Amino acid sequence: MLKRFREPGIRGHEAAAGWLFLLPVIVILGVFLILPILMAAWVSISDWNGNGSPLGAHAHYVGLANYRHLLTEPGLDQNNFGTSLRNNLYYVIFVVPIQTVVALFLAVLVNRRVKFVGFFRTAFYFPSVTSSVAITVLFLFLFDPTGAINKLLSFVGLNGPAWFYDPDGLFHIIIKHFGVHNPPSGLANHFFLGVSYWDWLAGPSVAMSVFIVMAVFTTSGTFMLLFLAALQNIDDSINEAAELDGASEWRKFRHITVPMIRPTIFTIVTLGLIGTWQIFDQIYVGTKGSPLNTTLTPAFLSFNASFNSNEWGVGAALAFILFAIIVFFTIITRIVTRDRDTVRKRRFRGALAFVGIRGDR
Repeated sequence: MLKRFREPGIRGHEAAAGWLFLLPVIVILGVFLILPILMAAWVSISDWNGNGSPLGAHAHYVGLANYRHLLTEPGLDQNNFGTSLRNNLYYVIFVVPIQTVVALFLAVLVNRRVKFVGFFRTAFYFPSVTSSVAITVLFLFLFDPTGAINKLLSFVGLNGPAWFYDPDGLFHIIIKHFGVHNPPSGLANHFFLGVSYWDWLAGPSVAMSVFIVMAVFTTSGTFMLLFLAALQNIDDSINEAAELDGASEWRKFRHITVPMIRPTIFTIVTLGLIGTWQIFDQIYVGTKGSPLNTTLTPAFLSFNASFNSNEWGVGAALAFILFAIIVFFTIITRIVTRDRDTVRKRRFRGALAFVGIRGDR
């Protein structure tokens, strides 16, 4: 019997043809993605002020001076950077979990066979396709001191003309009602990135809380569709078998639904982290960092340093620091949401392969 051998790799000129078809995409990505990133990396280690070409005589290499200026040198820029990180961190902490839970809850609702389910799916998704600028203007109108929210609060005596512009964080506002007005010396006299520990624990301001509510309102619909697709991909026979075993709705949701949609949860949390750390247009249209920088974010600070202060090196350094933060939190999310059973199986198979035993036998 003749033995049949498979030729290694791609035969003939198929590999060259494949690269030829990929060449236009590679050129486009190289010109419009890779080159701008490399230029931004060069700007972040130069003193370019926006005049002329950053690759010409108008830019000089300064090493990591822009990064040191933000991270280690006390001053206004470091204080603004630390403040923007604090604001954005609270924004991420509140928005990502809430929007994920709300999106999953809406997906479970619209996954049921009820009347007008198509209408509800459209209604829940509609804010996601509306202009973020229009929604920002609408929310600012509602929460303005003379807006509709204050009118409603006036009926219970909670309205105040300047409550939206209160620079204190929510946690500080709450503890003030319990008589705590002065910070402990240990928190007030120690600083991180130019911001005292006491201010790091302030919580989001009222204005930032409005942006948090707006983010949940506008993004939950998009993530609802992703969850809905994952829920509809679960075979009905699995839930039927669980019902025959006497499992309640909560036990089915906890032990069947959530484990089976774990990859979707990771995707949604990752997209949420990326989107929340990059918040810019709402801040630019709405408050531009006010009141007293309590809505300042790293993305807006990078824009402001580059286009308004002509500190393009500092602005680019801010962008790369923000990129590193996003990558860090993405890795953490991957570690937290990964399937531990799969990890154990891979480690077991790796141990078997190390001693020369195939793990699939």
